[in-house]
Amino acid sequence: MKKIIYLVNHGEAEGFTAHDGLTAKGIVHASQLAEFLERRSIDRIITSPLMRARQTATEIGEKLGIHIEEDSRLAERQISSQVFDDWLLKVEDTFLDLNLSYEDGETSNEAMHRACDVIEELSDNSHTVLVTHSLLLVLLMRCFNDRIGFDDWQAIRHPDVYELEITDTGTEITQLMESI
Repeated sequence: MKKIIYLVNHGEAEGFTAHDGLTAKGIVHASQLAEFLERRSIDRIITSPLMRARQTATEIGEKLGIHIEEDSRLAERQISSQVFDDWLLKVEDTFLDLNLSYEDGETSNEAMHRACDVIEELSDNSHTVLVTHSLLLVLLMRCFNDRIGFDDWQAIRHPDVYELEITDTGTEITQLMESI
């Protein structure tokens, strides 16, 4: 068994709401991602339904000639419905306590489980692009390496690409963004 998953963080966005799209720079990023991924054997592209991720996935899909699929389990993690002055500390706390949640938010464990279910459902010997958001992307990687955490999230860029290779003998995560 072998699964290759390209975990893609969307390009630079205009904001953080579900309807915020990519900036002009973000559109260029998406085009660069498409060119980078064109050199790989991709079977499927699955994206978060949020606008900035869909735009990134659409650019990749058009370049590769692959229909994109939307999956709400790849939407960014909802920390809370509240706005916090110490938001960064709140995010860090959710990495320290994976069961911590704030008002109307989900725990890190809940977000990890919904996102990892997408990977579990992928066919063996598949090459899939998952387009998502920085916090969920890091939590996805944490499903396979529990040392990944807050500092890794802070290092994520817009865009960013990680290769997740799952085999019978283990899992390997490699950052590929330097190659673009």
